Amino acid sequence: MQVEQRVEELVQEKIADRSDLFIVSIKMLQNGVLSILLDGDNGIAIEDCAAVSRHVGFHLEEENTIETAYRLEVSSPGIDAPLVLLRQYVKNINRDVRVKLSDGTKREGKLLAATAENITIQEKVKEKGKKAALVESIIPIAQIKETKVLISFK
Repeated sequence: MQVEQRVEELVQEKIADRSDLFIVSIKMLQNGVLSILLDGDNGIAIEDCAAVSRHVGFHLEEENTIETAYRLEVSSPGIDAPLVLLRQYVKNINRDVRVKLSDGTKREGKLLAATAENITIQEKVKEKGKKAALVESIIPIAQIKETKVLISFK
């Protein structure tokens, strides 16, 4: 069994009673770091990360799953991390996002909706000689290279 697969089972076991929490990614990195990214529909507390870390670490040691030295890191995605899962898009509805498309273009606007097929953003479109208008644009997920939430310090 692959390390990531066993770790996913252990994390799911620990968060089974918390339907608001979910796994973003689990990666065994080349530098010996086992990285677990967790998130929650309403954010995630440091205590939740610590509890998952203890649970996973205990079982990995007990089962001797990883034979080489490793460092376990359990955290939430950073504020500047791209959105990966539909659940993260849904969590960020009504926030401003910057979307990079596969063709290299960038779009910015308020995230209004998200489905498995596409997202809807409200963006300001300025035409020459006219006031900027708010336009709803539907962007297919397949065309999105990266989406990040824009942080406002207002």
